[in-house]
Amino acid sequence: MALKEDFGSLLESLKTERDEIKLKLHLGSMEAREEFESVEKSWNAFTQKAGDIADDTVETSEEFIEKAKIVGEELKATYDRIRARLSK
Repeated sequence: MALKEDFGSLLESLKTERDEIKLKLHLGSMEAREEFESVEKSWNAFTQKAGDIADDTVETSEEFIEKAKIVGEELKATYDRIRARLSK
């Protein structure tokens, strides 16, 4: 299922980006830190959905995967904004 593979790639990319941002936050601005903390709730929900998608015993529809993918893309946009702030 290509959709599941695309979602897996998105998950791995987000994990890497999240980890890099966490390291930079120690030196970053308070505003970037606050935005990162606010997006952590979305990250937790996203990883829960990712676990359900990866679990072959849990029934997941393509609609469920598509919705999770949208959340992941929103996370990516937020991480990109935070990264831009930290690069200034």
